[in-house]
Amino acid sequence: MDSKPASMPPRGRIPIIDLARGAALVAMAIYHFTWDLEFFGYADPGYTAVGGWRLFARCIASSFLFLVGVSLFLGHARGIRWPGFLRRLAMVGGAALAISLVTWLAVPGGFIFFGILHQIALASLLGLLFLRLPAIATFAVAVAVIIAPNYLRSPFFDHPAWWWVGLSSSNPRSNDYVPLFPWFGAVLLGIAAARIAETTGLFARLAGIVPGRWSWPLAFAGRHSLAFYLVHQPVLIGCVWLFSQISPPQSVTPQVEFRNACERTCSADRDEEFCAFYCVCMLDGLEREKALDSLFAGEQSDALTSQVQGLAAACTAETDEKMSRGAIQ
Repeated sequence: MDSKPASMPPRGRIPIIDLARGAALVAMAIYHFTWDLEFFGYADPGYTAVGGWRLFARCIASSFLFLVGVSLFLGHARGIRWPGFLRRLAMVGGAALAISLVTWLAVPGGFIFFGILHQIALASLLGLLFLRLPAIATFAVAVAVIIAPNYLRSPFFDHPAWWWVGLSSSNPRSNDYVPLFPWFGAVLLGIAAARIAETTGLFARLAGIVPGRWSWPLAFAGRHSLAFYLVHQPVLIGCVWLFSQISPPQSVTPQVEFRNACERTCSADRDEEFCAFYCVCMLDGLEREKALDSLFAGEQSDALTSQVQGLAAACTAETDEKMSRGAIQ
C-alpha cells in the first residue's frame, strides 16, 4: 500500500526552492569569478583557498547539494519516476564526463575527475535508497558520512581509482574535488529535511508563496541549473581573458608567487611571523632540490608529494625550534 500524506503538495515546482537554487548558483558564479581573477593573476595565489573564501565555497557547495536532496525527495518520494530520473541522470553524468575531458586537456595537473556534477550523479543514485526512510535514520547516516573523513582515512584509498571516495590520506589535486565523503552527507541532510517538511506540511505552505517579479532571474536560473552551471564559467573565463588582453596583470616571479601562496595558506593555522620564515625555508628547499618548477607545472607524482611533505615537516620543525629559542628576529 502506497501511503500519500495529505500534507504532501501536488507534483510541480515550488517557486521558493527554485529561488534558493538560483541564489546558490549566483553565489557559485561569484566564487568562480574570484577564482578566475586569481587564475589570471589579478588576485594573489591561493586567495580563494583559505579564510572566508574557502568557507564561502564550502557553504555554496553544501547548500547546492542540500537542495539536490530536497529536489530528489520532491520528485521521487511518492514513487521513482524512472524515465525522468534516468534522463536527468544521463544529462548530469554526460556533463560531468565532458567537464573531466575538457579540464584534462586544458589543465591536466588539476583536472576535475570528481567534481560537484560527478557527486550529484552518484548522490542521485544512492539517494534513492533513503527516500522512504524515517528522517532520523537519514539524518544519522548523514552525520556519519560527514564525519567519516576524520576517522576513516587510510593509505588504502590513496590509489587514484579510489579518490572519488574521499578517504585517501591526503586530498588529490583538482580544481573541483567533491568526493562521496563527506559531501554526500549534505544530500542526505536535504532528504531528511524534505521528509520533515512533508510531515509538518511545510511544503504545502511553501508552495503557496509566490515571490515578486524581482525574483524571476534567480528562479529562471534555478529551473535551468545544469545549463547555468555549464555556461557560466566559460563566459566568466572569456570575460576575464578579454580584459587581460587590454590590461594584463602585473607579472611576478615564481618565487614571489610561491611565497604569497604559501604565506596565505599558512596564515590560516599559524601566525604571521611563523609563516614568513616557514615559507622562506620551503622556497629555499624547493629551489635547492630543483622541485619548484615541477610544482608550478602541476606535476602529480608520489616522488614530488613525498619531497614536498618531507620539506614541510623539516621546515615546520626548524621554524618552531628557532622561534622557541628566540633565534628569529
